[in-house]
Amino acid sequence: MAGLCLGPLLRYVDGSSATVWVEASRPCAAEVRCADGAGGTVRTFHVEGHHYALIPVTGLTPGAPTPYEVFLDGTRVWPAPDSPFPPSVIAAPAPGDALRVAFGSCRWAAPPGDGHDPVGPDALDTLATRIAADPQGERPDLLLLLGDQVYADETSEATRRFLYARRGLAGPSPSSRIRSNRGDPIGSQVADYEEYTRLYYESWLDPQVRWLLSTVPSCMIFDDHDVVDDWNTSAAWLADMRATDWWQERLLSGLMSYWVHQHLGNLSPAELAADPVYAAVRAAPDGTDVLRAFAAKADADPASVRWSYRRDFGRVRVLMVDSRAARVLDEDGRSMLNPGEADWVRAQALDGRGGYDHLLVGASLPWLLPHLVHDLEAWDAALCRGVRGARWARFGERLRRGADLEHWAAFPESFAALAGLLAEAGSGPEAPATIAVLSGDVHHAYVAEPRWPARSVAARVLQLTCSPVHNSVPPSMRLGFRFGWSAVARALGRGLARHGRCAEPPVSWRRTGGPWFGNQLMTLTLHGRSARLRLERARAARDGRARLETVAESELSPPAAP
Repeated sequence: MAGLCLGPLLRYVDGSSATVWVEASRPCAAEVRCADGAGGTVRTFHVEGHHYALIPVTGLTPGAPTPYEVFLDGTRVWPAPDSPFPPSVIAAPAPGDALRVAFGSCRWAAPPGDGHDPVGPDALDTLATRIAADPQGERPDLLLLLGDQVYADETSEATRRFLYARRGLAGPSPSSRIRSNRGDPIGSQVADYEEYTRLYYESWLDPQVRWLLSTVPSCMIFDDHDVVDDWNTSAAWLADMRATDWWQERLLSGLMSYWVHQHLGNLSPAELAADPVYAAVRAAPDGTDVLRAFAAKADADPASVRWSYRRDFGRVRVLMVDSRAARVLDEDGRSMLNPGEADWVRAQALDGRGGYDHLLVGASLPWLLPHLVHDLEAWDAALCRGVRGARWARFGERLRRGADLEHWAAFPESFAALAGLLAEAGSGPEAPATIAVLSGDVHHAYVAEPRWPARSVAARVLQLTCSPVHNSVPPSMRLGFRFGWSAVARALGRGLARHGRCAEPPVSWRRTGGPWFGNQLMTLTLHGRSARLRLERARAARDGRARLETVAESELSPPAAP
């Protein structure tokens, strides 16, 4: 009899249809049955000894949440008979409904070993607990996970024990609950597809998160730790990785597991039906070779694959942008997005302008950073390009890797191009009320607001950054990011920019909220042309239970007309 290994994850949802992702223990027919008669069934597909299904659900009624069950070969496997959680539901949005979008990034999934969590309460666990306690209360309509859903290079103590045992090696040192194993890619980092599945089990079998992802639709995009820290920082970095004996298998396994566990669920039923790789994997008795060839092509020619995608929710457009795999790394033509990807992003942002009230651009890396960090990254990019000679270029490369200087500011032309696109999308009589760049990565939260000195932009444009969901924030990072916004830091940054002969950015910006630290989530509530932002932080109460406390809340109305 087939069992449920992982899932269900509620992924795509629109007014009448949805997709539900599962992993089964053997080949079978996977089925969703809804209380209102909606449902769907599909056969599993096979990759690397694992059996998966993305179940299409049709016949949903807009605005009417319906409980659902999952069956494998006719046997009910979800919900579990002893589940302490309310029924999982599919809520198809009705036209005109408010849309609540919760987002964050950087979730290190390791559970505490003795009841004490060294990095603090998990914000997703805490959100799940709140929703389960009041199923009829407020909940997100969409969860955007903006990168580092798994940590391939920073594994937990339990995962390290599994890796060492699987490889027949001596066990890891339990010297610290908080990992520090980036320099040990063979012993304590994942190496292949099977080991990637261990990360997803650790993350998604967490009882609270498992239930949360079964009942709140999710959109996902990768960041560096889904593969390795500093992934695609530079051409020199990539050459060094390709010279190792472990990189190729790590990258292919990372892309394959991302395609299976995250990417497929981002796509609409129509996009899935038109996807030749999905069709070929499903048609093969074992889709491993098909998917491996796809991943190898993506590695050899990043422009051959598009991980970015667009989702429209009534009059809210979500544009998720791949800011990792789509890069051009040549120092003379560095770009966050290759030309085809940049053209696609532009076309999606401007398509049907006037048909949406809010544009949400999901990019794992922040576009607007503290001013000193921005100037430092732009300066370093200039050094690496050779504006101060070969010696400075070598220093710049070392600094880039050591300090993770590879955000949008480290790709100055891409930074300017995104500034121009946001201004164009936000200008004129058809402009949306708000445009928000949603990001994570930097282990704190803040709000920044740009200004274009040479043009009038009608939309309210914001950088909304929120991370981590569950990770550590060292004191040095707190001090550095607070200092980065200061007047002294701005003066220091201007000095670096002059030394690097950097062009003036096409926008200015100011911090309007934060920085905030801790395990946290932001939520945007969008209704008509109004928008409201709330930041919540997970905190342990005196009774030992974790709760989400509101740290900041504000209305995001469009700017007044000049």
